[in-house]
Amino acid sequence: MDKQTIWFAIILIGLGTFALRASFIEIGGRFALPAPVTRALRFLPAAVLSAIVVPAVLRGEAGTLYFGIDNPRLIAGIAAALVAWKTKSVLATLAAGMGTLWAMQALL
Repeated sequence: MDKQTIWFAIILIGLGTFALRASFIEIGGRFALPAPVTRALRFLPAAVLSAIVVPAVLRGEAGTLYFGIDNPRLIAGIAAALVAWKTKSVLATLAAGMGTLWAMQALL
């Protein structure tokens, strides 16, 4: 592949990404979404966050899911979830999760 082809692909992908995102911004203000769609979209951030966090927390050896009590990421995730639930503080949640993870990795 020559440099021109690579640059053409990069520019084309960039323009496509821009057009896709700009279309939602431009069209979004002109049309009202139906109430069921609006209600469903409120759950989207939680669903996306869960899809990212849960596999990372439950990852075991060879890419399998591992629910064992000796999984340091699982214990740190539980600790972070409890702190988040009680304090509603992002910094406290991060500190509790990372502190627990580092402590569990040092102990196991």
